Amino acid sequence: MTKRTPIVLIAGAAIVAVLGYWGGTRYGAAFLAASRPVVAQSIAGVDGSPVRARMTNAAGSPTRHLVLENAETLDEATRARVARAVAQVSGVGGVFWADGSAAAQAEAPQYTPLHCQEDVEGLLRSRTIRFEGGSSALVPASQMLLDEVAQALQPCLGSIIAVSGHTDNSGPEPGNLALSNERAVAVREALIRRGIPRDGLRARGYGSREPVAGLAPSDPANRRIEFSVIATEPLVPTPVDTPGAR
Repeated sequence: MTKRTPIVLIAGAAIVAVLGYWGGTRYGAAFLAASRPVVAQSIAGVDGSPVRARMTNAAGSPTRHLVLENAETLDEATRARVARAVAQVSGVGGVFWADGSAAAQAEAPQYTPLHCQEDVEGLLRSRTIRFEGGSSALVPASQMLLDEVAQALQPCLGSIIAVSGHTDNSGPEPGNLALSNERAVAVREALIRRGIPRDGLRARGYGSREPVAGLAPSDPANRRIEFSVIATEPLVPTPVDTPGAR
């Protein structure tokens, strides 16, 4: 029996990894199917028809962090309206312009926000940042996961990184909203202790109003922390941290 234990553990770990990948893929496909027409309508509704929203990452996998393309002929006001409209679509985690930021310097170091975004999503695909029950206290295993998240976010320093807390709908919504916000703040503070600058982090709780697509609002899997890289340069946040023209 002792000799077989490592094989069982390895097989169990492999099953968990496969199920995590399959679940993420299934959720991503459902998100694409539900959101693609809504995003297109949102763009058309603000006279941004030339713009296309790319909803897959560089590897071809579905992502909630959209890249807006084909906007070269639009003025800045229209670009801003398009970005805000797309960011407000339920389930969208972040918005980027394919041609970068208007204020970017030609000689400045270039990096791709999606790179660190994808790295963080990869870390959280089969693992979850967990807290003590009904509390914003992180469990020990989550401290180690946050070490990896902070490292993955290093290439995006100088960006605005949103930390979003979510719950299921068990219990009164005011309590859910407060708990989700406290957990987002706890993660923000944990990242600050790991070297991520405070002025580049935004923490906000959404309670149960944004369940994962395809899940019932009561499903415990809705209890989660999400990260969104929402800008490619330092900027002064608006009251709701919505993206600007670029």
